[in-house]
Amino acid sequence: MLIWQRKMQKSPSVAEVISKRVQDKINGFIPEKVHQGITSTIENLFKAVLFGVKYTSGEILEDRSLVFREAYIKKQIRFYQKTASAEGAVTGAGGILMGLADFPIFIVIKIKLLFEMASLYGYDVKDYRERLYILYVFQLTFSSQQRRNAIFHILEHWEAYRAKLPDRVDDFDWRSFQQEYRDYLDLAKMAQLLPVIGSAVGAVANYKLVAKLGETAMNCYRMRYFARSEPLQLNS
Repeated sequence: MLIWQRKMQKSPSVAEVISKRVQDKINGFIPEKVHQGITSTIENLFKAVLFGVKYTSGEILEDRSLVFREAYIKKQIRFYQKTASAEGAVTGAGGILMGLADFPIFIVIKIKLLFEMASLYGYDVKDYRERLYILYVFQLTFSSQQRRNAIFHILEHWEAYRAKLPDRVDDFDWRSFQQEYRDYLDLAKMAQLLPVIGSAVGAVANYKLVAKLGETAMNCYRMRYFARSEPLQLNS
């Protein structure tokens, strides 16, 4: 976890800074109405997934050690990797239209994984604040290093931050969220729309992206675990 924390807080590399500037420049050429449309679409999609439906994320796991919890969590990550890989292969084989359908389906798969992980770590996702925490974990995973530093600071001091949470999820910075998420996935997922290789690219990309999300989420919940004043026993 400590190694991961240092990685999250490192300064952006020269290549990352240049890449971010290029992406920001490209975004600057996109008409404002297009940005507003994309932001609204992403916002409504995530709200529907996070707050508009009641997931059966499994029983909240209580009074168990960290080792016990993470044995189940790693199993769930592998399951969702395989699910996402199969989904990416199918939509990638279908060309551009099916490739575009991958976007919302893949989001649902990733959010469902985070719901499962939250319950296995002992948190109730019915709590609005826990769902917002999931949203920040998602954002931390799929953001540039510059943005990641700011998000990590929020998650590192979550208990203090949650006391100042907005009363409404509408106050969340959806514009930055959708731009970072879209820019991050462009390189990993664009080739999925190409004929012939789309299926293989979709399968591999989805598999690796879910693995990255799982690793990030595990370390985020580990930070909360070790920040507790009276942590659970480690070896029972």
